[in-house]
Amino acid sequence: MAAAPTPLFLRLVRVARVVVHLLHGLLITSLVFPWLSTAKRDASKRRWSKKLLDILSVSVRVHNAPHALPDRCVLVLNHISWVDIFVINARSPATFIAKSEIRDWPFVGWLCTLVGTLYIERGKPSAAKKATAAIVAELRRNSLIAVFPEGTTTFGRNLEPFHAALFQPALDADATLHPIALRYFDRTGARSDAAAFVGETTFVESMWTLVSARHIIAELQFLPAVPVSGETRRSLAEKTESTIATALGVPPPSRPQRKAPG
Repeated sequence: MAAAPTPLFLRLVRVARVVVHLLHGLLITSLVFPWLSTAKRDASKRRWSKKLLDILSVSVRVHNAPHALPDRCVLVLNHISWVDIFVINARSPATFIAKSEIRDWPFVGWLCTLVGTLYIERGKPSAAKKATAAIVAELRRNSLIAVFPEGTTTFGRNLEPFHAALFQPALDADATLHPIALRYFDRTGARSDAAAFVGETTFVESMWTLVSARHIIAELQFLPAVPVSGETRRSLAEKTESTIATALGVPPPSRPQRKAPG
């Protein structure tokens, strides 16, 4: 049985608190971040993200997380919501790789830009090459990178094919991939779509659905690390895709067959 939505008054209070918190985040990233060390920036991102999740009544449940992530590490996740970014940052602040359209999202897009998200403009080879070089440079500085290689969001009940090009920076930097299966549940333990930001859903609609939910549990299931040595970007895409699909209990997405040479 589905849980009853939160009362209207509580929903309005949550929305007001989120707006104030987002504005606070914009001020911090604009005025304070330029003067902070990387460690202090990460601590600030973690605190801010935890507070946002608390306002939205989202808790994070983690399975099989390693004691410490390796240097030159890329987290590879399926993508469900704009909330995914803050679920990860609440535990392991990362530099995210995202499609350029996210820059235009109200509040969240601006905030993602200010905290150092690296954007890839699809369909522009020169822009992709520049973005790849920037990601490699971050990995060589031992920055934690997170990527959603589906390139879009789903309800988490299926996977879209992983874009192989997004694995090139990991190859170039000789990084380690850490796949993570991400799911959302409600307070009864049933799968929840409340966090999903899919299709033509607007940010306002997504926010209202989130604040209407009594409680949401974001589950992060860490899967075995994948070294890149001896692999191609396509093989890495297929390996991580298959690993995450198995963990989610969904079939791997079908891929078009490559033509035989000649």
